[in-house]
Amino acid sequence: MSYAVEPWQLRWQGLSVDHLHQTESTFALSNGHIGMRGTLDEGEPRGLPGTYLNGFYEEHQLPYGEGGYGYPEAGQTVVNVTDGKIIRLLVEDEPLDMRYGTAVEHERTLDFRTGTLRRRTVWESPTGRRVTVRSERLVSFTQRAVAAIRYEVEPEDDLQLVVQSDLLANEPIKSRSNDPRVAAALDCPLVNDFTMAEKSRAVLCHHTKESGLRMAAAMDHEVQVTRSANELHDEPRTEIRAEDDLARFTAAVDVPAGGRLQLTKYLAYGWSGQRSTPALRAQVEAALAGACQTGWDGLLKEQRAFLDDFWDVADIEVEGDDALQQAIRFALFHVLQAGARGETRAIPGKGLTGPGYDGHAFWDTEMFVLPVLTYTVPDATRDALRWRHSTLDKARERAEVLGLKGAAFPWRSINGAECSAYWPAGTAAFHVSGDVAYATQQYLNATGDEDFDRAAATEILVETARLWTSLGHHDPHDGFRIDGVTGPDEYSAIVDNNVYTNLIAQQNLRAAADAAERNPGSATEEEIAAWRRAADAMSIPYDEMLQVHPQADNFTKHAEWDFENTPQDKYPLLLHYPYFDLYRKQVIKQADLVLAMHVRGDAFTDEEKARNFAYYEARTVRDSSLSAGTQAVLAAEVGHLGLAFDYLAEAAFTDLHDLHGNVTNGLHMASLAGAWTALVAGFGGMRDHGGELTFAPRIPDALSRYSFRMCFRGTRISVEVAGNEATYRIVDGTRLETRHHGEPITITADAPVTMPIPKAPDLERPKAPFGREPRRH
Repeated sequence: MSYAVEPWQLRWQGLSVDHLHQTESTFALSNGHIGMRGTLDEGEPRGLPGTYLNGFYEEHQLPYGEGGYGYPEAGQTVVNVTDGKIIRLLVEDEPLDMRYGTAVEHERTLDFRTGTLRRRTVWESPTGRRVTVRSERLVSFTQRAVAAIRYEVEPEDDLQLVVQSDLLANEPIKSRSNDPRVAAALDCPLVNDFTMAEKSRAVLCHHTKESGLRMAAAMDHEVQVTRSANELHDEPRTEIRAEDDLARFTAAVDVPAGGRLQLTKYLAYGWSGQRSTPALRAQVEAALAGACQTGWDGLLKEQRAFLDDFWDVADIEVEGDDALQQAIRFALFHVLQAGARGETRAIPGKGLTGPGYDGHAFWDTEMFVLPVLTYTVPDATRDALRWRHSTLDKARERAEVLGLKGAAFPWRSINGAECSAYWPAGTAAFHVSGDVAYATQQYLNATGDEDFDRAAATEILVETARLWTSLGHHDPHDGFRIDGVTGPDEYSAIVDNNVYTNLIAQQNLRAAADAAERNPGSATEEEIAAWRRAADAMSIPYDEMLQVHPQADNFTKHAEWDFENTPQDKYPLLLHYPYFDLYRKQVIKQADLVLAMHVRGDAFTDEEKARNFAYYEARTVRDSSLSAGTQAVLAAEVGHLGLAFDYLAEAAFTDLHDLHGNVTNGLHMASLAGAWTALVAGFGGMRDHGGELTFAPRIPDALSRYSFRMCFRGTRISVEVAGNEATYRIVDGTRLETRHHGEPITITADAPVTMPIPKAPDLERPKAPFGREPRRH
């Protein structure tokens, strides 16, 4: 794949049918509520079409060769809902199809500043008729239920043009699952409840067969025809019709050479698990009326204003690598799209860019995506955490099934119920509850949101703390132990005292105790005292002989994996070797102990971090896109700046260069967020331990300058690093107290602070497992 390298947009020139799967993901538009893959306007040729509503899913049975107590029974899979993107064109009697005739010129551009996907095509039909087609598509950040398309055709000769604009439900898609249960669930999952078509407007309402969720989609149109001198021409002939799964608006008109046919299509979507079909119809018709009243130009203006504000608080600039600059802004734009208007829905692992992971949300959201949003669009983080809070009853029920107290949040889910059929990686990954608590406390520290603290955060912290005291136990040998869990590294399952899990639990327990004391009545004095005792006595294994922290009890005693004799085509290992073998060897799928050193860096000395990083660098194969960003952070902190830069590049280019070969199913939100993390927390040295924001910036040789922006407690700041000094400025606000490499500084609106950067230690670059070095291509 090859995109033009430009700082504020992603542009693809020419048509490559073989790459449509990938470009449909990279060109996807979303606002966190509606997601539209970047398919061509005509609907064909296509890779994997998709339109998604966040939280809208179908149920199916989970497969088990052998059942067991506590196994989740139902799976959930995101549904490709009614497609409103389709606009077909007939030139005289010949349909515009990019596979026929000649695409004299063709390019598509995703613009990070306007928030739109533009397309320009000069097409010559098989009989020699030539037209220029321009389209622009948006999913509105400001009007949550709305999307819109402007479609224009300019003929080179006097031609009859016909445009057909569709709403299409139950779009036929080749099954993407080997599980026949999933394939069956997604075969025509929508059942029609209501159909309406009148003048230029149509509404289709459907429900899912098993989950019983209802949805509505609506469209309306404006058509205009002009001569070459902007003179209005004859009114087009229009008609509209609808059936169960299809509504179609058609406009036919003779357009003179140099004239233009312009179609503006407004779309509205809504869904509910409780509201009736008439209520949903009313909802989408109201949203549609609002969109038409705002108009195309108004929607564009609102979109640009929203993004101007986002880039004012979130932009990252790098000098010395133009492709990396583009990739980082691409990453930030898609992370924003994933969470901007989710509003009490989850942020899926693929956002709304594709059906990968069945549309499930994982702990990726709290530990990778939410930190970006917390310091740039904190309202989006609050809304994502409200979704977790809304699922507390399901988390309590899951804990009860497992014989535990408190709340056990799911490994993977859409509606809050556990959907993982593989219990060692699912049920045993109790760290997810600690991750939710971590993100909750991080948001409170960054915003001081007292209303959210009282309404949701304290309950989340208290219920997750109850889980830890129920799951762990005090032992006379080594304090408070948490046994039989799976940490972030899924190549080590059902282990005792996973360091990451124990440290995240320790912070959770202390945060819950503080929250319960802030909000009396949330917990008993006995509970608060028990949480503090458990936190203070938390077992943190340490290998005295090797002078490193084992990832979990006895991990450093396991046999080493034979990396040199592992062929490159056998990665990812989980698809080519039995879990039994992975579980008993020192081979790591993704950062685990290294992630602990990032988020709980206050629990390690500088010397321990350096030794631990080198030890685990040699054993981490990165069979997950989660890992590179975290490895970049610790590499930068301990002084391996060249290695940190290489990991930053891998995180940033994971999707643009399809490094894992699966972008067809959607983008990797955690890796995109990892690009931000690698630069801001890695090279910027940003940390927020205990609610104190600090920085320790350094710059790699590959860059001549970089800067980043963020928000803390309502104050927007920028940090600029060039040469051997860093400059801190207030962008919006009055004052911020922080630390630079441990030294206290105070930044004020009228007095930027410039500080020297201490030289990084001169360390030998640690070796990665054979053949698993970081890569950007």
